[in-house]
Amino acid sequence: MAAPGAEEDVMARYRSPLVSRYASAEMAYNFSERKKFGTWRRLWLYLAQAEKSLGLPITDEQIREMEANLDNIDFKMAAEEEKKLRHDVMAHVHTFAHCCPKAAAIIHLGATSCYVGDNTDLIVLRDGFNLLLPKLARVISRLADFAEKYADMPALGFTHYQPAQLTTVGKRCCLWIQDLCMDLQNLERARDDLRFRGVKGTTGTQASFLQLFEGDHSKVEELDRLVTAKAGFKRAYMVTGQTYSRKVDIGVLAVLASLGASIHKICTDIRLLANLKEIEEPFEKDQIGSSAMPYKRNPMRSERCCSLARHLMTLVMDPLQTAAVQWFERTLDDSANRRVCLAEAFLTADIILSTLQNVSEGLVVYPKVIERRIRQELPFMATENIIMAMVKAGGNRQDCHEKIRVLSQQAAAVVKQEGGDNDFIARVRADPYFSPIHKQLESLLDPSSFTGRAPQQVAKFLKEEVRPALIPYQSQMGGKIELAL
Repeated sequence: MAAPGAEEDVMARYRSPLVSRYASAEMAYNFSERKKFGTWRRLWLYLAQAEKSLGLPITDEQIREMEANLDNIDFKMAAEEEKKLRHDVMAHVHTFAHCCPKAAAIIHLGATSCYVGDNTDLIVLRDGFNLLLPKLARVISRLADFAEKYADMPALGFTHYQPAQLTTVGKRCCLWIQDLCMDLQNLERARDDLRFRGVKGTTGTQASFLQLFEGDHSKVEELDRLVTAKAGFKRAYMVTGQTYSRKVDIGVLAVLASLGASIHKICTDIRLLANLKEIEEPFEKDQIGSSAMPYKRNPMRSERCCSLARHLMTLVMDPLQTAAVQWFERTLDDSANRRVCLAEAFLTADIILSTLQNVSEGLVVYPKVIERRIRQELPFMATENIIMAMVKAGGNRQDCHEKIRVLSQQAAAVVKQEGGDNDFIARVRADPYFSPIHKQLESLLDPSSFTGRAPQQVAKFLKEEVRPALIPYQSQMGGKIELAL
């Protein structure tokens, strides 16, 4: 049972945390009712303007009246009309007509509901991409700065989450950046591939408009072109049913799901590195890591990204199933589903990009911890270098190999069975057999000699691939981001 005053108490009603807790104001507005219904009115205006220019009896006064009331939306009246008519588009036609009595007769002339519904969705999707792309570019830029700063810092690499050859902190970051650059290209392509549904009529045949223009096919084609251009699109889909193909939504959510996978991987790496105490995300002065354990510094931002990225990755299943079951020219079982999944995908992507930007702007590196871990593993990795040095000094390769095998196993036992530090090099120093290369051991164990071309790869990658990809977004890079929660 509703609590007293629940209708007035916003805290007594469920609110999506995507909006109430996380999303940016601009993305929340992009999927708002005000943006949606304001766009419907603009589409009705574009249609009337184009029809007038092609000779239909629409007056300048009617056009001016529509222009003056684009944002004068009586949402209460629209809700009452929808409750009565059980049709959201006709409810807003009546509401618009109420404040435009002179234009009432020509609002929505020749159109079907999907003229405003689908075309608005395409505008919102396009605008959503335009909001996400600069945010993604900012994340890449911040990580590129980080990779450049730490391009030369050796770090233990991992395969199978087991110690492997060395890499550098910057090179590992470039693995993250490369995935995000793929996402940047995918989002740009998905945005640029979007077309307008245009003016197609109830089943996509444009029959109503052909009747309005008394069989003049050229005028119907020009009407479609004019409205498409007014809405800011270069092209419209040449054929549609009542709706644009729902495969379009698959393409949109697929690239967002792919972005979610990239960010999940990045933030999982950061969480693992935080456990190793090599790298940490930003931690505020008064931030509490655990209610029970005051010493904890939980990677909560990276955990949030992973949590929301999982949701984002699953949303692509909705348009896949919707596209599969659209019967003939359309069925309405797509509508309620699309109201949820399209908005949630963009809102979720927006949130995780903002959060990852915050993380990338405050990553903390602990060089001494990284050095200590290298010292624990590097002696074993240096065995091949030691063998080569001994051979050059006149030793026998097979004899040296056997000596090192025995000493390596002894050192491994100290690490694994006794919990001690790796003392392999100390054993080599203590063995007279290796006396010819004792003076070379320091140089043979220089971590930078084990990182290969990692620093050069970082420099080349950032210069030739990353920085050029960010040029279109230079004016939108902005300052640091602060998270409300």
